Amino acid sequence: MITRVYRATLFALYQLCIVIGIVAMPLAITARQAGITLPVHRLLANVEEAYENAQP
Repeated sequence: MITRVYRATLFALYQLCIVIGIVAMPLAITARQAGITLPVHRLLANVEEAYENAQP
């Protein structure tokens, strides 16, 4: 039961990270033009890895 809740929570977090990445796209484009990169890809990769490791 706890593993189902854990996987569901990780899936929701993964989806939330994707939405944040999409919403932050204009900010990321502007920041890149200024020479700054946002680490959203690292956050998404970490959450994706945790979600995949939680699969049975």
